[in-house]
Amino acid sequence: MLSLGMLKQVVSRTARSKASSCRKLVLPLQFLGTAHHRIPADANFHSTSFSEAEPPRVLITGGLGQLGVGLANLLRKRFGKDNVILSDIKKPPAHVFHSGPFVYANVLDYKNLREIVVNHRISWLFHYSALLSAVGEANVSLARDVNITGLHNILDVAAEYNVRLFVPSTIGAFGPTSPRNPAPDLCIQRPTTIYGVSKVHTELMGEYYYYRYGLDFRCLRYPGIISADSQLGGGTTDYAVQMFHAAAKTGTFESNLEASTRLPMMYISDCLRATLEVMEAPAERLSMRTYNIGAMSFTPEELAQALRKHAPNFQITYCVDPLRQAIAESWPMILDDSNARKDWGWKHDFDLPELVATMLNFHGVSTRVAQVN
Repeated sequence: MLSLGMLKQVVSRTARSKASSCRKLVLPLQFLGTAHHRIPADANFHSTSFSEAEPPRVLITGGLGQLGVGLANLLRKRFGKDNVILSDIKKPPAHVFHSGPFVYANVLDYKNLREIVVNHRISWLFHYSALLSAVGEANVSLARDVNITGLHNILDVAAEYNVRLFVPSTIGAFGPTSPRNPAPDLCIQRPTTIYGVSKVHTELMGEYYYYRYGLDFRCLRYPGIISADSQLGGGTTDYAVQMFHAAAKTGTFESNLEASTRLPMMYISDCLRATLEVMEAPAERLSMRTYNIGAMSFTPEELAQALRKHAPNFQITYCVDPLRQAIAESWPMILDDSNARKDWGWKHDFDLPELVATMLNFHGVSTRVAQVN
């Protein structure tokens, strides 16, 4: 067995060879002990709060999806336009390109990620690159590459360069044997989609890197996210956003889920605020690395009824997609987010009435109804 002195020599030689181009993680000496179940007292030694020094330098991967642009706008107001870098493999629209820094970032290209983190002095990383539930089932091999291999690259880069890392999880991380009403933070998770499997993998790998390497990993399980002007990602809960668009354009909607299918949902501003709040929370207030967050829960029929209060002629029909219905029935109906509320003060602002009023106001439906009347 190696003595402590020999281990120090090995680590010292490894650290000196770090300038080479080969990919490796340099393990801090304090994590080479023999106490397998002891959480290191300085497990958050990498973290530096922006209030203690300079504002964080932020990178957002997968930034052209449903949440990336909105998160970039929120963070730029908080930390300054030039401190938040949006990235994707797609060409950004003009308004996104001119709103702040944008770079090409392929999460499957480890060298590309390292260059971005080093060249832009990144200290916070929000990893949003992923294929969602229904899209992932249509292309499992690509979902495996992006959601799992891409995650591994992100974890290694974040650990190597002492970056605080946020990766979202999802209600899809639960499965048909999980408690559904409500689903707690800690319970059986046996998801039935590649998206869900990859997110359980994300949660466990992030927690492992926290204990093993001191990586400041933070994760929230998002419910279905509803937004007025974001790109949809092919998720099972996207029907709710599509229903609002249909109410504005045609006044009719065909649901691919059964009328009584209840799922947890959240308005995008609550989601983005929760993401910022958990990243800003002092490490000592976090009792876990992955939290549920919740707001409201409704069915397609309940959403249609809420819409009719503003647009009385709105009609909904049903043509159920067996794949999406099976996915939805394996997910929680309600998320128990009591730990997030207790640990770092999470509190949502939007319930169903506020959500409907806000979304219809964005689309101008109230004005159209008044004109028709």
